[in-house]
Amino acid sequence: MKKDLISIGLMSSDEIKGILSLSKEIKNNPGKFSNVLKGKSLALIFEKPSNRTYVSFAVGMYQLGGNALYLGPEQIKLGVRETIHDVAKTLSRYVDGIVLRTFGHEKLLEMARYASVPVINGLSDYSHPCQALADTFTILEKFGDLKNRTMVYIGDGNNVCNSLLLISAKLGINFNVATPRGYEPDYLLFKNTVAAAARRGVKISLSRDPESAAKGADVIYTDVWASMGHEDEAAKRKRDFKKFQVTGKLVSLAKKNCLVMHCLPAHRGEEISDDAIDGKHSVVFDQAENRLHVQKAILVKLLKHGVKS
Repeated sequence: MKKDLISIGLMSSDEIKGILSLSKEIKNNPGKFSNVLKGKSLALIFEKPSNRTYVSFAVGMYQLGGNALYLGPEQIKLGVRETIHDVAKTLSRYVDGIVLRTFGHEKLLEMARYASVPVINGLSDYSHPCQALADTFTILEKFGDLKNRTMVYIGDGNNVCNSLLLISAKLGINFNVATPRGYEPDYLLFKNTVAAAARRGVKISLSRDPESAAKGADVIYTDVWASMGHEDEAAKRKRDFKKFQVTGKLVSLAKKNCLVMHCLPAHRGEEISDDAIDGKHSVVFDQAENRLHVQKAILVKLLKHGVKS
């Protein structure tokens, strides 16, 4: 049976660790994998604009010996020009895998339901699993282990926050969210993840005080205050998040060897200051690079033995 990558919540800890392990092998020995997907094709359906996700998947597929085909909003128009059912069925006859970057998470679920080839979440309004996997790989790469690590997420409880929350609980990373009231991560996801994490001895918390949350942290993570689809709320969000900017001063409250992370694109001077994103603790561009290695691992895992039906 074909496998998809839709959400971190649908992955086991062993599956996550398998991708992280393979990512390390691919990064250290890229030539070994240069033809593992020879003759394979990947459809990139992007309803949202993209830099890192598009380039890393397209380049990754090329470096693995395969081919990537970009299908933007005008070519597809999911659910408008053609139903998701018909797109999924048709593309499954042409390609070996589908990456969908979309607004509504339900579109991913429907695409996966009807496609007979693997479907990968390139981002939805609910989750961003590829980003969380690359972020965790970066933390593991920098520290050598994840044991007793604490990540603090400061800002909007968005799709990235949801995925980081899930992967932290599964891998044993303590996770603290500091966000203004009304901008918390998904309620049911947070509630269920807190309970599951507690059974593993992992601490997850929610606060309104970024300075208290940052104290003693191994990782300080932030993202834009107004994600794609929330541009009309930008002015209000700037006011609401004014005290939640990651600055050099805030970083100084964390551990001396802490990491500063941002999934990009960054709105410098808003959610993060120049001295934080360009400072000695920043691993932002290592994160960006690691999207390539981790997504190559995902492609190998899902496409190498995949068979279209």
